[in-house]
Amino acid sequence: MKMLRLFNALPFLQKTRQTLSLSPYEQFLREFPDYTKTTHIDELREADFRRLDDQQHTYLDFTGGQLFGLSQVQKHQEFLSTTILGNPHSINPSSALADSHIRAARQKVLDYFNAGDDYICIFTPNASGALKIVGECYPFAPDGQLLMTFDNHNSVNGIREYARTKGCPFQYSLLDENLRIDKAELEQNLKRAEGQHKLFAFPAQSNVSGVKHNLDWVEEAQSLGWDVLLDAAAFVPSDRLDLLMHQPEFVAVSFYKIFGYPTGLGALLVKKSAFDKLKKPSFAGGTITIVSVQGDGHYLEKEAARFEEGTVNYLDIPAIKTGLEYVETIGIQHVKTRVASLTEYLLRELLKLRHKNGKRLVQIYGPQDGENRGGTLAMNFFDSFGRLHDFIKIEQAAFEKNISLRTGCFCNPGIDETNHKLKAEKLQAYFKQAGRKDYFDLIEYMGQKRGAVRVSIGYISNFSDLQVFLDFCRSFLDREVYNS
Repeated sequence: MKMLRLFNALPFLQKTRQTLSLSPYEQFLREFPDYTKTTHIDELREADFRRLDDQQHTYLDFTGGQLFGLSQVQKHQEFLSTTILGNPHSINPSSALADSHIRAARQKVLDYFNAGDDYICIFTPNASGALKIVGECYPFAPDGQLLMTFDNHNSVNGIREYARTKGCPFQYSLLDENLRIDKAELEQNLKRAEGQHKLFAFPAQSNVSGVKHNLDWVEEAQSLGWDVLLDAAAFVPSDRLDLLMHQPEFVAVSFYKIFGYPTGLGALLVKKSAFDKLKKPSFAGGTITIVSVQGDGHYLEKEAARFEEGTVNYLDIPAIKTGLEYVETIGIQHVKTRVASLTEYLLRELLKLRHKNGKRLVQIYGPQDGENRGGTLAMNFFDSFGRLHDFIKIEQAAFEKNISLRTGCFCNPGIDETNHKLKAEKLQAYFKQAGRKDYFDLIEYMGQKRGAVRVSIGYISNFSDLQVFLDFCRSFLDREVYNS
């Protein structure tokens, strides 16, 4: 009987031995076989991002900023060195050439997002600049409404001040325990509000938790009379935004988040049917067709030029086309696959890290699996007694290991207040009192820490980067926190 049981167990034992004999990378490939479709990115890393390995730099801040490829920048530098471009606010040869390249870049952006003929592309300094245009120019009124989610970047949160100035009420919709939009509450908030001009703003992907919010909220809100502002800055670096499938009235993006170079350029994509809703309260150079000092009048430009104040960045705007073509060569679906595979693996491995007493080393904020999430993980480190490691010290330790990660609240206070269960009443009382106002003053008043550690994965990340970070995390196992 014993021999029979042993015979029946042989296949299992053989399979176990095979698994144990695999290297960590081979085990990873067995779990995530689609990752093998992205090996051309490893070749790209060797050719265009060699500086990472030469400098033994583990870069895990891709939500903060994408890295640029060497050949991508060289192509643009070659373009600049052989082209004569002038201020496009003229009709001379250099100006005309600059204008033609700006128009080509504008069209490339619309094509990349499959916008068809439905949208206008306005170039801005960044996604924050795009969101500011909406805040300044949307027709907020006392009988209107601004609705935001708790998971919004401060550049969206700041729009409430424009609404407040015009007497327009605003409110926030809560998140559930996984930091996803609370479906029941948002539906209630969307249905409850009345008024002619209602704006609903939410992120396609959280810049903190990595959660990808359901883009069907665009159509649901529109069916109830809302205009929709979609913050796509964290979403588009590793996923496809198809504006033929989902058509929010306003979309904000930053290009350096997608392909690294240039910084200082973003875009506001405005649906043509909503363009005239934006009422520009002022004018500047380049935004008017005619203006008079004595006549005390002005007429605004049409389409994008109305909002592109001053001289646009005509030397760098052509690099947008180069950057988007660079990403297209890689393939956005390959980017999505690679980022998703690495992120889910890292998430699993982090959750396995336990102190000798069985308590977890890290707490991951948000979903505990890889479903509908991007390449961003927010976490905090705890010792075996459940005491919080100061995230500033975590960042300092990472610095010493040449690891680039990020700590803090990531310009997203709603997520931080949710994660740390901060009470509205106490926060409101803090902001009503006089005196110094900064992070350290707030945590002293609240009597608890805020913030987290954030790592984010990009298309050029690889398995070795994750191993470096995991080894770094293991160095905190059974390391106690000593409070001074």
